[in-house]
Amino acid sequence: MAGLALVAAAALVACKPTPPDPERPPEPQAANAELRDAMQAPVEKTRAVEEELRKAADAQRAAIEAAGG
Repeated sequence: MAGLALVAAAALVACKPTPPDPERPPEPQAANAELRDAMQAPVEKTRAVEEELRKAADAQRAAIEAAGG
């Protein structure tokens, strides 16, 4: 009985996968890029709108200053 347990334990230890190399980063996956792009698109759109609003505010401020205000 002890021999069977020893063989079973040896078999379980032998099936353990090798750990990844810590010096080599994992390969990027396409699904991660798609997810990143899907999350980044609204952020980029918001930045573009923010830039337009800043330009409009600057133009309005310049018009007020030009009018003597």
